[in-house]
Amino acid sequence: MEQIVSTALEGNATYEDYLALPIPESYRGAVVLKEEAGMFEGLATKDKDPGKSLHLRDVPTPAPGPGEALIAVMASSVNYNTVWSAIFEPLPTFAFLERYARSQPSAARHNQPFHVLGSDLSGVVLRTGPGVRKWRPGDRVVAHCLSVELESADGHDDTMLDPDQRIWGYETNYGGLAELALVKANQLMPKPRHLTWEEAACSGLVNSTAYRQLVSRNGAGMKQGDTVLIWGAAGGLGSYATQLALNGGATPVCVVSDEHKADLVRAMGAELVINRAEEDYRFWKDEATPDPREWKRFGSRIRELTGGDDPDIVLEHPGRETFGASVYVTRRGGTIVTCASTSGYRHEYDNRYLWMALKRIVGSHFANYREAWEANRLVAKGLIHPVLSTVHQLADTGEAAREVHDNRHSGKVGVLCLAPREGLGVEDPELRERHAAAINRFRIPC
Repeated sequence: MEQIVSTALEGNATYEDYLALPIPESYRGAVVLKEEAGMFEGLATKDKDPGKSLHLRDVPTPAPGPGEALIAVMASSVNYNTVWSAIFEPLPTFAFLERYARSQPSAARHNQPFHVLGSDLSGVVLRTGPGVRKWRPGDRVVAHCLSVELESADGHDDTMLDPDQRIWGYETNYGGLAELALVKANQLMPKPRHLTWEEAACSGLVNSTAYRQLVSRNGAGMKQGDTVLIWGAAGGLGSYATQLALNGGATPVCVVSDEHKADLVRAMGAELVINRAEEDYRFWKDEATPDPREWKRFGSRIRELTGGDDPDIVLEHPGRETFGASVYVTRRGGTIVTCASTSGYRHEYDNRYLWMALKRIVGSHFANYREAWEANRLVAKGLIHPVLSTVHQLADTGEAAREVHDNRHSGKVGVLCLAPREGLGVEDPELRERHAAAINRFRIPC
């Protein structure tokens, strides 16, 4: 592994240099274990500790098959799906691996008693399988997390509609929180040349997800002048949504949970900020009873900030706790676009505010390759910047996941895999210098 690291850190290593590298028989990865899938039974979600279930283990190195690539992972990051996998909610991810293994003979190797997690990476291509033409050893890449077979006609207009699409590192094995990773070649995109390894690794999943939700015709189709309500605007997803709104000529209304996070979104350029803790919105009277009066109070606050405008678009991901309020405050004919349910999957809202006001709810799940490529292109051009709060070593992935689970992060939580320290991997120092102020402004510690 030392030879791989030293070659990856060389600025002039060639294709031949990478081909000459020996591929190790095993590598270290952050895994959950099948034998421990029941360890948190009976505990409330908030009491489940991903730091206890995530382990650093040596795992056998898979050889890339047709259309696949083996990547030397320099850095990765933690997403909510990492937390879900580590606390075995809504179900242990081994069920996904077993289902994938049954789908085709080449997928059988994904069904293991361990699951290497991680749906982001930046790194270098080490080997490619048969049929891979666009990428070759030595290419510096980032990966998006859509693993798709495209054997069904359903997926050829939008690959997210393919019945066999999966999220790599969540519904497949050999994810990015490791020294090596196995991906499909059509997951790969060029690494933004002005970013460090850890900066480049943190945007793939959340930036692409936010792009599809807000910008794409498959999401809300955001346009100039729109008012966009963004829940968790300082978090991994929300911080990119805020930038996309500002970059696209919309007006974000940023909802955050404390003043530190309010400062972060203001540093991005957002002016309209709601601190939930300060204003103490309580959208539920008790576990079973929503409180429409609080929806109304929240809507009045939004109008106060916007000069009377209701949101054209609401970017939803908290789920149960906020969904009723989101439907209520959206303007007539507006769109609630939802991609997750971090506070609970069973939503409740008053349907009168939906059907009578001609609103629509759009389900959104990650992004297709084209959307991910366009989102990455914005980062590569310096129009969207990585938002990184802390960076951990691979051995401390459990603590990194705990940080996300406890909502102690702003933006993304990075993980160094093969990169020996932060600050490495910049290939275009001139472009970095032009955007240095923004990059540094968006790097705000927890």
